[in-house]
Amino acid sequence: MKHFINLKDISATDLRKIILNAKKRKQKRKNLNVLDADKDSPLKGKLLIQMFEKSSLRTRLSFYLAIKQLGGGALTLRPDELHLAKGGESLADTAKVLSTYGNGFMLRTDNDEKLEEFKKYINIPVINGLSPSSHPTQVLSDIFTVEEIKRKPISKLNISWIGDCNNVLNSLIAASVKFSFNLTVGCPKKYKPKKFVLDWVKKNKKKIYIFNDARKAVKNADVIFADKVVSLNDKVNKTKKIKDFKNFKINSKLMSFAKKDVIFLHCLPRGSEVTDEVFLGKQSKVWQQALNRIYVQKSILLYCFGKLR
Repeated sequence: MKHFINLKDISATDLRKIILNAKKRKQKRKNLNVLDADKDSPLKGKLLIQMFEKSSLRTRLSFYLAIKQLGGGALTLRPDELHLAKGGESLADTAKVLSTYGNGFMLRTDNDEKLEEFKKYINIPVINGLSPSSHPTQVLSDIFTVEEIKRKPISKLNISWIGDCNNVLNSLIAASVKFSFNLTVGCPKKYKPKKFVLDWVKKNKKKIYIFNDARKAVKNADVIFADKVVSLNDKVNKTKKIKDFKNFKINSKLMSFAKKDVIFLHCLPRGSEVTDEVFLGKQSKVWQQALNRIYVQKSILLYCFGKLR
């Protein structure tokens, strides 16, 4: 049984296998409808249980379609529908019940420790659909998208992140170590990546480059990543935070400091951190990026279910 909780804990070989499998499965679906199952239906009869403690659009839809296209089914639960830690049932007991009914469990949570607790007591694979410290399914899909568009391994590309140092960036940093690509980060001084993230990079004898000037961060970039500066559940002075990032807004002028064929990616939802001109422009590949979540999620499920070939 394999979990998919953090990119740091998965071998580079397995991550590459997931991407290659996703590429093959996407190619084979060209003439199929959205709800048509893949011809091999490798997860026929399997049930994925999903639980969302935080709002979700792309993760919810992509996992639902992923398991359906693999021949299985999905059941989505809300925490307020369960006894989870509130109605007298422990998380351990909930995990054992989920193991009895389902074949896999995908959790989108506001608590990293909860993922580890489920992992401890559950007898089926756990997938991290987003947590405060990481968003591994998003970032692995993003790597798939980058290589699909650029038609070369990401190890040969320069990747730039502009904006807040959040859970998505944490996973992108982990990916930069696993896939050996150059990563630069542009952010205000007091918003740099957490020490535990940087310590892990150093421990693995890798390096990321952090700039407090957005123009320097995007120099020679093949890809520019961004995310919403103020997340929905940010417990900060939102007005001040937006002001702190005013020099890191992604506009056409900033894009001009990167390579001419640079592409723009954003995991969505978006805020004021990017102009419409860039977000809706030719360099933006955000819709392709969102769609690809389905294909990579499928291969992640196969990895977790021991069906990845």
